[in-house]
Amino acid sequence: MITNQYAQIFLHDVPAIDTRSPGEYTKGHFPNAVSLPLMTDSERAQVGTCYKQRGQAEAITLGHQLVNGVIKSQRVTAWAEYIKANPNCVLFCWRGGLRSQTCQQWLADVGVDCVRVEGGYKAMRRFLIDTNQRICQQRPFVILAGHTGSAKTELLKTVATSVDLEQLAHHRGSAFGKRLGGQPTQTTFENRTFIELFKADARRGDTPIVLEDESHLIGRCALPLELENAMKSSPIVVVQTELRERVEHSFHNYILLNLAEHVAQQGRDQGFELFANELRQAMKNIQRRLGGQRYAELSGILDNALAQHRLGDNSSHLHWIEILLRDYYDPMYNFQMEKKKHRVIFRGSPAEVTDFLSSRTT
Repeated sequence: MITNQYAQIFLHDVPAIDTRSPGEYTKGHFPNAVSLPLMTDSERAQVGTCYKQRGQAEAITLGHQLVNGVIKSQRVTAWAEYIKANPNCVLFCWRGGLRSQTCQQWLADVGVDCVRVEGGYKAMRRFLIDTNQRICQQRPFVILAGHTGSAKTELLKTVATSVDLEQLAHHRGSAFGKRLGGQPTQTTFENRTFIELFKADARRGDTPIVLEDESHLIGRCALPLELENAMKSSPIVVVQTELRERVEHSFHNYILLNLAEHVAQQGRDQGFELFANELRQAMKNIQRRLGGQRYAELSGILDNALAQHRLGDNSSHLHWIEILLRDYYDPMYNFQMEKKKHRVIFRGSPAEVTDFLSSRTT
């Protein structure tokens, strides 16, 4: 059994067994795929060397020698258990060749059937790249902009055809946007983005896909070039909020939520120290742009806020957040928006923007 229905696999989040090596999976994978490799990285390297030096037949023989007996039984059992829990799953390797064929045959030998993906990971990624290119060339986009702290991400969630790029990059977008668990690799971020754009494209005909205004990099994940170019020429909707509201929103995201994540993972004391050190490092990362005097001032206010926070009062964070938004982020945003003002089609409060986007995307 074999399938090339890539669209259905991605649109319906069909569970998949990725039989490539762990290293290949880490470099880039699909969100619907679990890593259950035929060979470890070491085993794959040995087989690859054998293939180059002695040819395919001997490489296949070596592969069967390396994955045999108990090792083979354990891997077949892992595949079979996953298939039992996910009866509609598919399996694939790099190009739909020997590895996935071997897995499929070994499963058949123990009475388990599983559909193999024709062309493997390479063909599936090619499908996503081509689909993304089509969407970026043919589908209209609307870009949601606003000062830092305007709760743009929350507003996006109210739009049926939105794609949250920051969620896909696992980063909140600013210098202070680092999140626990790190970011995906560039290839995995692209795969996630292509799939979500594909789903949004399939969801509501030719209505615009709404994206948040992003720079080239979200943390260390770069926007795919076709998408970035499409975003640069798309109309902009600006959400307008008061500084006080933006300070509160930033405090909630970068202080309360970040600390809660750290404490949940590291415990109270160690979590707080990691949280505090990351805030200091984020401030240091923009030292050059802040300038020496302003950096020294803000670092002092941040250190005082952290000291007060340790004693149970977190309200002092509001002070440095307000200064940073007003004197650092706002001037940068205003400068960038001045260059894009000809693309702005609507400005309004969060409620007004929500109504406007709803009228455009339904």
